[in-house]
Amino acid sequence: MSLSTQFYTMLAMVGMGSWLGAALDTYGRFLKRPMRARWVVFINDFMFWLVQGLILFYILLLVNEGELRVYIFLAVLCGYATYQSLLKQLYLRFLELLIQTSLAIYRFLIKIGHVMLVKPIIGLFQLVTTILLGLLHLLLNIIKWGYKILITIIKFLFMPVLYILKLFWKLVPKRIRVLIGKNLKYIAGFKRKIKNIYNKLKSWWRHVKKK
Repeated sequence: MSLSTQFYTMLAMVGMGSWLGAALDTYGRFLKRPMRARWVVFINDFMFWLVQGLILFYILLLVNEGELRVYIFLAVLCGYATYQSLLKQLYLRFLELLIQTSLAIYRFLIKIGHVMLVKPIIGLFQLVTTILLGLLHLLLNIIKWGYKILITIIKFLFMPVLYILKLFWKLVPKRIRVLIGKNLKYIAGFKRKIKNIYNKLKSWWRHVKKK
């Protein structure tokens, strides 16, 4: 391995040490360990270190074709220590600013989507509902108006018939009218009795079903 390759390897590993420190802070910021189950933390930790190991090996492969030396680990530790002492506070401030900016942009986009998409859809739905209810109300009024007109026409057409029936009824002998009246009253009373019996049976059946 040439001196230039070793020098580039050292610089790359120092950079990877700083990257590892920043990645750890970022990972800790987003993981929120106390709020996670242990198995979730374990899987996340395993995946995190696996990805970091693959990145480190890939950078090492690009720089010196993947040769491992003792000074490589020392360079990584040096880069990590440099990050902890000089760059950590600055990076954490930048990370927090980036998170807050991203959240603000996200909330802004949500508000825009609500104003431009959700509200128009809700307004259109309310407008269509109001129009349909208005048309239904108008249709019901037209039906009621037509029904009243129809009843009036039927009454007008049957007035001569009713008048003739009344005249005919007056011509019927009084005994027959009394007899017909009694029969009608009997039929009405019999109908009421049947209805009462039906209601009693219905209430008894409901009582039995409740038991």
